[in-house]
Amino acid sequence: MKALVTGGCGFIGSHVAEGLVNRGFTVTVLDDLSLGTVKNIEELGVKFVKGDSQEVASMSERFDVLVHIGIPSSSPMYKRNPYLISKAVNGTLSVLEYAKRSGAKVVLASTSSIYNGNPIPWREDMKIYVTDYYTEARLCCERLCELYSRLYGVECVALRYFSVYGEREEHKGSYANVITQMLWAALKGEEFVVYGDGSQTRDLVYVKDVVEANIKAIEFSDYTGDVKFEVFNVGTGVATSFNDMAKLLEEKGFNVKLKYAPNPIKNYVYHTLADMSKAKSILKFNPRHEIREVIPKVAEYYRRKLNL
Repeated sequence: MKALVTGGCGFIGSHVAEGLVNRGFTVTVLDDLSLGTVKNIEELGVKFVKGDSQEVASMSERFDVLVHIGIPSSSPMYKRNPYLISKAVNGTLSVLEYAKRSGAKVVLASTSSIYNGNPIPWREDMKIYVTDYYTEARLCCERLCELYSRLYGVECVALRYFSVYGEREEHKGSYANVITQMLWAALKGEEFVVYGDGSQTRDLVYVKDVVEANIKAIEFSDYTGDVKFEVFNVGTGVATSFNDMAKLLEEKGFNVKLKYAPNPIKNYVYHTLADMSKAKSILKFNPRHEIREVIPKVAEYYRRKLNL
């Protein structure tokens, strides 16, 4: 099978591209390199095309599946530039237009931020509230996928990623996962600023588990009814506080210096937690990596990459 991975030079995208290659896919990566680097895919044996997701509809190459990860992926980005909403929507429309024409399957990278305002744990059938630019953009992308499924039979699975961490986040900088940034600060001997008292929690999911969720989504065919559209959480069902993240890193030998400060962020998400029952029972996705086992390997990667 042939796969196109948009955003495939980035953190999650490069891991997904690698996972697909390992499963025997012929992979093309499309990336504008705004948050990624070609170095992430140099040794994967994939084809690289520099470009934006909005160009997918005009591509002539034939693909069996489109894994659409090339969407601006952090709430602060949209706060700084609300016009990213149109970029996210137009990119997804371009992917869907290609799928409509070619019959390719679409796997959409969505976000758990959509659930903001709901009590935890977060389930796929919860009401979605208006909270910020980022969640509006991602929700619109999901709804467009459902619309194309209803109108044109486009097969689509949307994956709502929770707090993804792992290797290759260095190019995300301040947009990287909290535990990754905390690890970087510890490696550099710097303070890490925590808003509030550190009791806020995140459902941390290792990037290799996210790869497996994407593979499961590509293989998935057990849709309910005639509309070939489905949404699944991609998390672990385990909440870890910022304070516990620091303790975990300290247990692994890192000197973590937390600095607590008042929270200046409006609509700040204090707790995230996935209800994984649907993903486990229907998608057959079970995260396998435990953070205590993964962190030493991730830390060694960043020690080498950052020369620390």
